[in-house]
Amino acid sequence: MDDRKGMLIVVSGFSGVGKGTVIQLLIDSLPHLQFSISCTTRKPRVGEENGVNYFFLSEEEFESKIAAGEFVEYTKTFTNYYGTLKSEIDKPLAHGVDVLLELNVVGARNIKEMYPDSVTIFITPPSIDVLKARLIGRGTESPESIARRLKEIEIESKEIEHYDYCVTNNIARSCADKIVNIIRSEHLKVSRQNVKKLFDAEA
Repeated sequence: MDDRKGMLIVVSGFSGVGKGTVIQLLIDSLPHLQFSISCTTRKPRVGEENGVNYFFLSEEEFESKIAAGEFVEYTKTFTNYYGTLKSEIDKPLAHGVDVLLELNVVGARNIKEMYPDSVTIFITPPSIDVLKARLIGRGTESPESIARRLKEIEIESKEIEHYDYCVTNNIARSCADKIVNIIRSEHLKVSRQNVKKLFDAEA
């Protein structure tokens, strides 16, 4: 790997849009991409593992980390906290590793303010009807929960215009490939390359 600084990539999307599948495909496609595991106080869903999908903390543990200043950003959605540990971002970036965060719109906005050169990407469904069908298809959402999710979607949709990129997840592989191309293109920006060193070497 060259001596460039790592790039911070933030991925957001509506609940049920398939972010998890797309993110796994991204990690498989980009060997120097490290997924930053967030902390949350919500209960694990079926198949989720502590330290793999999230760091699952009690509310007391989470608030203790807030008091200790360990989070670069955190938010509370309904009854659950979500947050990103500083240690999960700054150290890998300093070593030239690209870091991927999965955040809601509030977390993404906070990260963009603190890391202006981060790349923010919002994943959308082909349509709201498709998204609703996915939520119902999970079999884990009650009618009340689905109604709440749809209300969240209405609120979150107003934030999409603040993202750098918007990609539709019709087919997960195609969606992931588009994001891989975004990441590779971002690395080619002059602002991210140490062009001066080419000429310094000749001096």
